[in-house]
Amino acid sequence: MPSERDPLLPQTESPKPDLSKRPGGIGPMEISRSTRYGILAGIWTATFLSTSTRRTKQAGWEQRLLTGHVRYLLATCTFTPLYGRLSNVMGRRGANQAAVFFAGLGTLACGFSTNMETLIAARFLGGLGGGGIFTTATIITSDMYSLRNRGLTQGVAAVFNSMGMGLGGPLGGFIADRLGWRWAFLLQLPLFAISFVLTAFNLHYVTPGRSKSAKEVLKRIDYAGSATLLVMVLSFLVFLSMRFSEEYPWSSPAVYVPVSSAVAFALLFVYVELRVAPEPILAPFLLKERIPVLVGVSNFLVATCNFTVMYNFPTWFQTVLLTSASEAGAHLIPNGISVSCGSLFAGWVMHRTGKYRKLNLVFGLFPFVAAILISLMNENSPAPQLWLSIIPLGFGNAVVLQTMLIALLAHLPQDAMAVGTGFGQLFRGIGQVGGVAISSALFQSILARELHKRVHTPDAEEMISKIRHSSTLVAQLPPHLQRAARDSYAISLRAVFIFAAVATLAAYIVRLPIPDKPLDQPRPRAHSFDELPSPHPTPAELEEELAGSSSGITSADLTEVEFEEEEEEEEGEAVSPLLSARRMRRRLSTYESSDGGMDLEDDVIGGSARR
Repeated sequence: MPSERDPLLPQTESPKPDLSKRPGGIGPMEISRSTRYGILAGIWTATFLSTSTRRTKQAGWEQRLLTGHVRYLLATCTFTPLYGRLSNVMGRRGANQAAVFFAGLGTLACGFSTNMETLIAARFLGGLGGGGIFTTATIITSDMYSLRNRGLTQGVAAVFNSMGMGLGGPLGGFIADRLGWRWAFLLQLPLFAISFVLTAFNLHYVTPGRSKSAKEVLKRIDYAGSATLLVMVLSFLVFLSMRFSEEYPWSSPAVYVPVSSAVAFALLFVYVELRVAPEPILAPFLLKERIPVLVGVSNFLVATCNFTVMYNFPTWFQTVLLTSASEAGAHLIPNGISVSCGSLFAGWVMHRTGKYRKLNLVFGLFPFVAAILISLMNENSPAPQLWLSIIPLGFGNAVVLQTMLIALLAHLPQDAMAVGTGFGQLFRGIGQVGGVAISSALFQSILARELHKRVHTPDAEEMISKIRHSSTLVAQLPPHLQRAARDSYAISLRAVFIFAAVATLAAYIVRLPIPDKPLDQPRPRAHSFDELPSPHPTPAELEEELAGSSSGITSADLTEVEFEEEEEEEEGEAVSPLLSARRMRRRLSTYESSDGGMDLEDDVIGGSARR
């Protein structure tokens, strides 16, 4: 019989909530292990393909700017930042699959190209998705793992990245030799399809957010910013090509028109980002924060160093040591291996220690040492120097990029993670294009000068032009011309590698003020519109707020954002200060507004992955 101490109502064990049936769906931390692995398999397959596509450039093609490879990097640079926005607008799955679609479509177009112009246009189309694949993969991984575990997972992801970089060129060359160059592109399409299917079946988690409609949010995408950035970078590339590759004089319209256009569109880009774009890709509010700016500058300089070396390193073996194109490209394989090892090592250390600063201070100097060793190579250098000098470059840069990504995310609130990732990728993409373009301009300028010193044949100008624009020609020259060409290439490439050393040393200095932050520490609190009054307050809330402040808002309400007050009257009655504050227009914020911001991530519409 129950006693007087027994409860009147029997205690029953409350059932565990079924997260899969709640209105908003399950979050990224709550998905099953098999679902998580399915997502990772999908995004990492696409990552491998996007990086391998970048490396399909053979070591022996002409030393010119504005080739298909540079156009691919140009598209990647200018459109990658949009995917940070699209990850919120379309959801993680929608943005990732859009990137995979464009990359696959560009690859298909490359396979069916009938001339060089079509191939270059197809490469640009592929670049629209190539950079987005990497950005969305980083965002998705950041969703599913804690900050401390994220470094290790990103390290594993970097293995697929480096595999694509290391195997893309040799594997593409092997397929081209056996089946034809078209199949080097077409055989990638089944893997793109597999990636698309894996994310379609597995990527269904949601993240918090709110919005009105897809139409309203898509209007806020910074199309003008992307267009002005594209024209700015393209004009700069045309200027470098015309002035230093084709050697037009400064007085030529082919030189001063593109450089003027680059300056004009640079100013227009800044104006659009600060005054026009409702959701600017440059994320101006991050430019006011010290850590994101330092990380962005570091990313730019690291990418400049990395692509300067990667783009010119095989050329040294082909023109100075006269090796074959395949053997010259094989010298990049140790770099790919070292990138994988460096990424895994950095991720493991951050996972174990929860810190990243010491890693950056120690291994951040490795790329500088590698660039100096590479610049000291000559025809009599021992084999270990020729094969192993590049290893510290890949290892050190992998550690730096991993630690800087974690440092950036550790200093950003959770709701700025996607935009912050795109912000970092913007600087990295510009550095990739800059590394190829600036190093090519420097290389061509010095090479022309050195060849004019050494070549004095009757057809000297024609011969110099051929030598400058085709590295494969050097091995076929008569002995006296070959000697002149080899020496000229050696001097020019040494200057390029010294430029890479200066860039990576500057990156190391820029990173010194970045503090360590325990990765177990809670993320910064979001200073966004969540701190402002609700867009639809109750009458009680209105009375309480109006009673507490005669002005309707306080200075604390303006943290991280800027507003413009609107003096309005509706039906003859003055609008209260509080309601006026609710209609203020956000200018320099990347966060969503309560009137329809950048997210489609609510319980009704869908979420990070559109349902």
